[in-house]
Amino acid sequence: MTVSNKKKPTMHGLLLAAMIVIGLAVSPMPVALAHEAHSHNLPVVAGKVTKIDEAAGKVTIAHDAIPNLQMEAMTMVFKVGNPSMVAGLRPGDAINFTADKVNDQLTVTEIEKR
Repeated sequence: MTVSNKKKPTMHGLLLAAMIVIGLAVSPMPVALAHEAHSHNLPVVAGKVTKIDEAAGKVTIAHDAIPNLQMEAMTMVFKVGNPSMVAGLRPGDAINFTADKVNDQLTVTEIEKR
């Protein structure tokens, strides 16, 4: 007669494992934390607003170099991550901002007046 030292999984153990897997699968926290950590790792860049197109959700910025995008100082148009980001901004405003490539578009992820 062969004796096995392997333990059979118990119903309690299987249920616990299933609950952990389901909890991790449906939890929005890892996505939120990944976004938050990502945004905080971006370099803050100085710039000056030259134009705002609220209808198109775009802002033109004369900016310093943007290291994470390997971009030299220049003036260019960016998509804004959220249209409310440009509320209260006017051409000529000095700003600090972060930018990244989002869905293959250069996008301002954070912006504030200096």
